[in-house]
Amino acid sequence: MYPEDIYAMTPLGETELRGGATRLSAAEINVLVRLDGVLTVEQLVGKMAIPESRAFLSVVRELLERRLVQKVELDPFTSRWNADVQKLARKPGQAEADASLASLQRAGFHVEIARERTPAQRRPGQALNVVVVEDDPQLASFTSTLLELSGFAVRHAANRAQVVQEIRRPPRPDLILLDVVLPDADGFDILLRVRQHPVLCEVPVIMLTGKATREAVLKGIANGADGYITKPFEPHALLRAVRTVLGLPEEK
Repeated sequence: MYPEDIYAMTPLGETELRGGATRLSAAEINVLVRLDGVLTVEQLVGKMAIPESRAFLSVVRELLERRLVQKVELDPFTSRWNADVQKLARKPGQAEADASLASLQRAGFHVEIARERTPAQRRPGQALNVVVVEDDPQLASFTSTLLELSGFAVRHAANRAQVVQEIRRPPRPDLILLDVVLPDADGFDILLRVRQHPVLCEVPVIMLTGKATREAVLKGIANGADGYITKPFEPHALLRAVRTVLGLPEEK
């Protein structure tokens, strides 16, 4: 592995991020999301501390062995162009950081990540409770109906006050579907508060949002989300993600 090497996901890696279920760790998802087929290894680790960069490179090597990522072979013109741009940068380190940030913030990044959990505990015939946090009335209604038809008990929240009320109201939710952009709250902040709450900290959370950038996905996973699905989404993809994080068998 050389500093100028560029890596991207293989079709198998794409499946892990967009197939609705994955067994990858948070660290592996972090690396897989960052490898965009554009930035070099040097650009990706340029601003990392030494221990963090070593851990990052170790995960890249492991993903290579498992054929989840592959080296990107650039044509001679592109390679020369990248080299010339790097030489023209007055502060290479800053240029690498700027390039990395631009890559992470690139819109239109589509993922359907859901990490497996142990099966949720419930009595026979008892419906699992899902809190849908979504301020768009039509999407909230569609999502709630979809889940109810699949046997879940659904509660809805559209703003900060309703979120606090619904996630604290008995019975404790078995799952929270959380939008990032709300009229008076930030979904990432709500996620952090859930993870810090002594009763709610173990409740699975899936970010269900139109905030579709690598940066947003990384932030959600780093803050403890069990899944991240970008809008628009397919109904079957959402249901598969829900069943995955709850440890339920797939519907036949």
